Parts: sequence; C-alpha cells; structure tokens
Amino acid sequence: MPREPKLASFPAIRGALRFYQVCSIITGTMLLLLVAEMIAKYALGYELFLGGSGGFLWFAPVVEGPDGLESTGDGFNLSLGILVAHGWFYVVYLFACFRIWGLMRWNLWRLAVLAAGGIIPLLSFFMEAIVARDVKAYLASREAASASAPATEGVR
Repeated sequence: MPREPKLASFPAIRGALRFYQVCSIITGTMLLLLVAEMIAKYALGYELFLGGSGGFLWFAPVVEGPDGLESTGDGFNLSLGILVAHGWFYVVYLFACFRIWGLMRWNLWRLAVLAAGGIIPLLSFFMEAIVARDVKAYLASREAASASAPATEGVR
C-alpha cells in the first residue's frame, strides 16, 4: 500500500505544482519550437539566424559538408540556440517532475511518464492538465476528510 502525503506537506505540494505547471508549459513550447526547427533544417534545408548579413531574422540554407550538414549563415544561430535552451530547460523540468512526484509519493511509472513530457511533443501540455487536476482533487479530498475527522491524522 503506497504511503500518502502528509497534511503538513500540502503547502509544499501546491508550490511544487505551480513550479511544475510553469516548467511544463515552457518545456512544451520549447519542444514545439525545436520540432519546427528540425523540420526546417532537415526537411526544408534552412536554419534560422538572428542578425548577420541577412538582416534581423532570416533563414540561411544548409549545405552538405564533409562532416554532415553545415550552415551557410552568419550571425547568431537561433536554431542552435533553441536546441541548447530546450536541453537545459529540460533539466529544470525534470527537477520539477521529480519534486512533485516525490511529494505526492507516486509510483516510478508516473515519474517516467512525467519525464517523457519533455521529449514527446504535446505530451507536456496534456500531462500538465492531468497532473494539476489529479493533485488539486487529491488535496481537496484529503483536506475535506481531515476537516470532518481531525483527530485521526496523528493516529497510525
């Protein structure tokens, strides 16, 4: 039988849920940008650049070089920036997943599904809604149960 979160940890759970929700939205958005960038690079043959000879924001063609695909643009490679930003923010997202998972005392399978939200497009948006619904319902039901029987919390 899995252990349940303690009533004293409910404020921490609420904070962890807010942090998870923000991280989930940011990670999902970054992943969608990364998918669009990969389609532009590998299917269409272009990379997005910021500044340089093409102007403020422009696409530069990608050519086949000795080491694979090479960009012909100058300036800041926004495509690479999106890739790096998503990678680093995914680490923050994993921390948020681990925090809510640990506080809620869920099983390991749930952590794996939460972590997959940062690598499967659109999954983080669905998981954010599901987790928020589940956690809020759980907290409300536990608080209602403890309000009706306050003497039973300390007995175990």
